Amino acid sequence: MTTSFIAEYITEIITEYRQQKAMTDAALARVDDQAFFKRLDHSGDEHTNSIAILVKHLGGNLRSRWTDFLTTDGEKPDRYREGEFTEQAGESRQEIMQRWERGWQIALDALASLRAEDFSRTVTIRGEPHSVMRAIHRNLLHSSHHAGQIDLLASLATSREQ
Repeated sequence: MTTSFIAEYITEIITEYRQQKAMTDAALARVDDQAFFKRLDHSGDEHTNSIAILVKHLGGNLRSRWTDFLTTDGEKPDRYREGEFTEQAGESRQEIMQRWERGWQIALDALASLRAEDFSRTVTIRGEPHSVMRAIHRNLLHSSHHAGQIDLLASLATSREQ
């Protein structure tokens, strides 16, 4: 891969991440705290996620994957993934949003710091080797999936208010 291709690729990937974040931030701005924490009613199904849980999970995922991206496994030992899918007593929207912003900042900073020579490296996620490009795409797809879920839940919440 040429240096100019990689520079263009990094620019495009950062643009895609920023667009996903902007879409999600707009969705988050549309919902009040009640809608932020509300789970869809699926006849007692505990596996439906609120916007808050999706925000918490994605923020945790971004922090874990992108902290020391090139040198440590993308699943950090201090991450408690299962805890991202539970509501913690007293946890506020502000606290969740701070983790969200931190995750996004870490991801965007890590992406911006990549150089052409980094694309010849192998990184690990949960012990599985990935090319740098594959790891980026894996995470972008994961982030986009949850961004879409958040946008849908926000749309449902605001359509019910009208």
